[in-house]
Formats: sequence, C-alpha cells, structure tokens
Amino acid sequence: MRWIAATAAALALLAQGAQAEETFRFTAIPDEDQSRLVERFSKVADYLEEQLDVEVEYVPVKSYGAAVTAFRNDQVQLAWFGGLSGVQARRLVPDSRALAQGKEDAEFKSYFIAHRSTGLEPADELPSDIHDLSFTFGSKTSTSGRLMPEHFLRQRFDEAPEAIFSRVGFSGDHSRTISLVESGTYELGAVNYAVWEAAVEDERVDTDKVEVIWSTPSYPDYQWTLRGDADERFGDGFGDRVRDALLSMDDPELLESFPRSAFIPADNAMYAPIEQVAESLGLLR
Repeated sequence: MRWIAATAAALALLAQGAQAEETFRFTAIPDEDQSRLVERFSKVADYLEEQLDVEVEYVPVKSYGAAVTAFRNDQVQLAWFGGLSGVQARRLVPDSRALAQGKEDAEFKSYFIAHRSTGLEPADELPSDIHDLSFTFGSKTSTSGRLMPEHFLRQRFDEAPEAIFSRVGFSGDHSRTISLVESGTYELGAVNYAVWEAAVEDERVDTDKVEVIWSTPSYPDYQWTLRGDADERFGDGFGDRVRDALLSMDDPELLESFPRSAFIPADNAMYAPIEQVAESLGLLR
C-alpha cells in the first residue's frame, strides 16, 4: 500500500511538472503585414512570459480563418481576434471568454478611402457617386475591413456590394487595402481606422493619392479571447492571471504596437451586436 501511495504521489508530481512546463501559445489575426506582426507580438510574448511565469510562444498564422482554426484545434490557447473572428472562435470552443479589449475597441470604426482620381471628397454620409466604382474589402472575415463596412453599405443603399460597385475584391489585410487603393488598382476600399492612422503617421501612405472620404459609426471590435479549458491546462486561476496581465500592460512601446492606449475589461456579451450583424449576412456557421 505504501508503494502504491508513493507511486501515486510521484505521478501527481510528474503531472504538475508537465503542467508547469507546458508552453502557453497565442496568435493574432493577420490584419497587417506579417513581418510587422511578428515583431510586435514577439515582444508581447516576452511580456506575458514574465508576467505568467510560463513559457509563452507567439504562433503566426496566414489568414483570419487560420487563427480561428488554430484556436479551435488547441494549437493556441489565447488569440487577439477581431470582433467577428472572436465570435466565431467562442462558438467553436465551449466556455471560451473575451478577457480584454483595447480602450479604443469599445467604439471602433472603419474608414472608407478613395483614390484621388475619383474626385470624391470627405462627407458625413456615403455619397451616391460611389456607384459603379471598384471597391475592395480587407479579409472576408474582417470585422473592420468587411463585416461592418458591408453592413453600413447595405443600410445606406439597401443593396449588396456587388450591386453597388462595378467590381468587388478582398485584399486580405488592411495594409494591402491601402496599397491597392493608393495604386489605383481599386478606386475605393474599407480599412481599419487605426491601421490607416498609423500608416499616415509613419508615412507609409501617400495622402496625395488616397484619402479618407467617410467614417462609419462606432462598433465593438478587437479583443483577447482565452480558451475555456485554460485553467484545466495551466492551473486554477490561470485565466484570471492572463486577464490581469493584459489589463496591466502599460509599456508605451507594447501598447503602441497594437496601437492601443490601454487594455480594459471585456466580456462575451459586448460582442452581441457583431454576432447579430454576422448572422444577418450569413457569416456564421
């Protein structure tokens, strides 16, 4: 009996050791150029590793769908999702929860940008003159690059984008959308306002060739989402520790890489409006 008890205790210690040594992995939707994402999220991994006292690894993915798939398949346990991809992921993994959002994400917005050759000017309402021009969204499952821009287009014109524009495309990410409109490949595009403003500040966009013509109403967007089984994998209270680490992130360099001014608490209920719009457009499984 003593041997059995000793063996059980040894196995328990081994299990605890394996749990302690397990790597905590996270990813992020590829909403910008991949090299920029690797640079910024590698620093976030270092920060989380220090705060959580576990090995942390950033896992890059090539598409929004791949980020959701990695989360569903437990290849990552935490993800920086957009509003729609977060809703999709939480539907697929029971008990998963939104932990934190950027201070700016509670009232996010999209910009509609236009090539100067269109002659379009900034306005308080989308002009009817956009009919029959070419238009590019970002990724097909981007909240700020597709979902909400399409929602507001339908509200304004009571038509699908394909009926409004001469040609509709999907660039894949916000940086690419800016490049395609700047070059004149598409006359119009929808882009995450934060990516646009960062590109203008860094002089990565020629505003003599492309400008913002309209800003959407606000909506909830990006958030950190954690798998529902994180505590089981990494120990009781681990999810709360992750949330606290995210909310405590105050290094200006780390925050600027998002870019966000701070992280604030979030929960699943905040994203009900996104879920409703996605349902209406048939973008949820």
